[in-house]
Amino acid sequence: MTWAVVPAAGRGARFGAERPKQYLEVAGEPLIAHALRALLAHPGVRGVVVALAPDDGLWPGWREFEGRPVLACTGGGSRAESVLAGLQALPEDVRADDFVLVHDAARPNLRPDDLSHLLEVGRDDPVGAILAAPVRDTLKRAGDDGGIDGTQPRERLWRALTPQLFRRLQLTRALQAARDAGVEVTDESMAMERQGARPLLVEGAEDNFKITTRADLERFEFVLARARGQRPEARGQGPGEGS
Repeated sequence: MTWAVVPAAGRGARFGAERPKQYLEVAGEPLIAHALRALLAHPGVRGVVVALAPDDGLWPGWREFEGRPVLACTGGGSRAESVLAGLQALPEDVRADDFVLVHDAARPNLRPDDLSHLLEVGRDDPVGAILAAPVRDTLKRAGDDGGIDGTQPRERLWRALTPQLFRRLQLTRALQAARDAGVEVTDESMAMERQGARPLLVEGAEDNFKITTRADLERFEFVLARARGQRPEARGQGPGEGS
């Protein structure tokens, strides 16, 4: 079984809410609860380390979730620093060459079969693997004036998702090397790539999206309501509207 690290020290400034987006509630639970459930309900995940902001007063203080252990540690000012803190806080019986998952706290709609596929494929590779989705839209390159300078070929382009699966020591060293070089990596795969590694791409569902805007939050509310057999509530409608 595999441990997971969930970086959750971010403030979600782009979202613009009063509280970090991982604590915004959907169906009576914070987003991070949905993300943790997606991980810990899977039989291949043993436990989770959550990297929190210093003096995080919103953390519910879970020590277990879905019957699996949850550990908390203090994260850093960047995603990479928080993941490093989580890797260092893993239990002592997690060996240097054991694979570890890293998953976004604001990515609550992970499918169990995608996680199964990632674990199956990634653990058979010497480096590891990430969930990803092929780019399907036409891509435009913008000029400084906002005009289109050209159309980018989308063949062989993928959108990186999470979880991402790497060996504990290899990922730790890759993140440390990027930090020491002053490079801000935007995901764990980028750190590994800087070391010359070539992680595998494992295609995952398009609806494994990250909550970045209010539209994303509304989309997850809709997806969750539909999965539970409920009628999604319409937003912004008064009495008699929408009929």
